[in-house]
Amino acid sequence: MTDLKEIERTALDYIDKMILPSDPFMPLWNRENHIFRKEPKWNYMDNCVIRGILMFDRERCGGYAEKFVKSYVAADGSIPTFREEDFNLDNICGGMNLLTLGEMTGDERFGLAAERLFRQLKNQPRLGCGCFWHKGIYPRQMWLDGAYMALPFLAAYGIKKGDKQAVSDALHQAAQIRRFMEDGSSGLYFHGYNETADMFWADPETGLSREIWLRSNGWLCAGLADLYELTGDADCGRMLRDLTDALTGRLNGEGMLMQLPLRPELPGNYPETSGTLLYAYGAIKGGRLGVVSESAVDGGKSAISAVCRDHIRYEKGIPVLGNICLMAGLGGSQNRDGSAEYYLSERIVENDAKGIAPFIMAAAELRR
Repeated sequence: MTDLKEIERTALDYIDKMILPSDPFMPLWNRENHIFRKEPKWNYMDNCVIRGILMFDRERCGGYAEKFVKSYVAADGSIPTFREEDFNLDNICGGMNLLTLGEMTGDERFGLAAERLFRQLKNQPRLGCGCFWHKGIYPRQMWLDGAYMALPFLAAYGIKKGDKQAVSDALHQAAQIRRFMEDGSSGLYFHGYNETADMFWADPETGLSREIWLRSNGWLCAGLADLYELTGDADCGRMLRDLTDALTGRLNGEGMLMQLPLRPELPGNYPETSGTLLYAYGAIKGGRLGVVSESAVDGGKSAISAVCRDHIRYEKGIPVLGNICLMAGLGGSQNRDGSAEYYLSERIVENDAKGIAPFIMAAAELRR
């Protein structure tokens, strides 16, 4: 097993050689912006990296994190590239950084910006069960990703403001995710749920998408760990324990999880690093909080070790993390059907935020 010192050294190399030197408007880790030549805007990928470095070493990284977020947040708390009316849960992910930076700096812009994100959630369309739509363009749909993007911020903001209803809302939504999206036979979760079951990717009886996709389970794992740390809610803790146990049971001989974890023998399936690292973060953090099993903690440690050992190499002194699924979703303009073939057709990249951020987050938990 790769030792803690090597994992820590690799995380520091990412921070010192790739992250801190990055221009906030063209960060080296945002592969989607580079590949598709997107204009820089407020997004979850950049905010995940900033959250990771603040977890790892706030003293070392706090100045850069403040500079980065101020590049997107004006003095009056407005976020010019953020559109509340999109009702995009991905855009809420950065709220945790706003709360942290507000506490660190006392700059009121961060609190004002957090209020804007919370206002989106207050107006966010919901399914009949009370859960948020994932985006305005995905009506009556719940995706697992939202458990990480929105629920910890909803709870954290509620705690900060003394809004018990916001905290209860976050916990209720987590419970509904389990009620509607858990696969009873494996203990893992389907990527999406359409309450009207009228989307072409949804099962006409259950409304569920067809496959168990690793990274969506990873987002849920990480979101539950953060939500439990904030609330100490017993049901949330049990949900995290059960999910980490189910994922631990799907680790391969090298300590990795597959892009499609229930189909290890499927041609074209591969060990995917971002989802494996999100699981590692959730399992190791859950161990620190005393809520997951010892075998899951060991599995999380084995997973980050396997990634560091087998999927990170160095080029010109900079670490390069491979086997990252660039993106995956359901429906949309690409007509993504949620099939196994679809998930295995998505682009595989290196050094994308969706892999780097959870690597640093999991390394931060190991240090603690």
